[in-house]
Amino acid sequence: MTEFTGDAESIRARYAEVCRRVAAAAEAGGRDGEPVEILVATKYVPAEHMQVLVEAGIPLVGENRAQALVVKHKLCGDAFVWDFIGHLQSRKTKLVLPIVRLIHSVWTMSVVQEIQARAQRPVRVLLELNLSEEETKSGLKPSEVAAFLDEASACDKVNFAGLMCMPPLSDDPEQARPLFADVREHARRLSEQWRGRYTFAELSMGTSSDYEVAVQEGATIVRVGSVLF
Repeated sequence: MTEFTGDAESIRARYAEVCRRVAAAAEAGGRDGEPVEILVATKYVPAEHMQVLVEAGIPLVGENRAQALVVKHKLCGDAFVWDFIGHLQSRKTKLVLPIVRLIHSVWTMSVVQEIQARAQRPVRVLLELNLSEEETKSGLKPSEVAAFLDEASACDKVNFAGLMCMPPLSDDPEQARPLFADVREHARRLSEQWRGRYTFAELSMGTSSDYEVAVQEGATIVRVGSVLF
């Protein structure tokens, strides 16, 4: 567990350094000028400390738990753009929908159906993949993707805009590179297969330990936390 520490000034400085490293990684990956969003994961930021992130000028945050999202949004409102990045239970989908611009972690039909039933407008979501096929991780295995999207495509309020993944834990960021490249290739194939219905342009991959490698391999959103706190 990462304990939240830090003041607005130190977090602002660390965030600026992450921005610099993301830009350098994008250039190294031949992506100079392509936008990469830096999402600050707030799982370990207590609600009473969210104001520190406001003061630090953080624009985009992601929460892992529906109840915590509601509490933090009530305190901070439109100070941030909010994404949901954790495991989403279908019964809590209704809490998340009015708040977030993007759900990163959709991989069950029950959540797709809840979004379809409750959304007032089309909702952008990312399909979570489990390419390493670890039993302890969420996400669809590659062999499950085609049937899942065939069924989900009937739900016109659910708009798959890209892919999300979590690499296996490792002290070496390079260990994640093949998986990130694989996600990029899956997105390319799916964009072709679903042209006119889904785009799969967004790639949410990379965390504090490997975000630079993720950017080099095509990430459009990186999720960082401990590198800032």
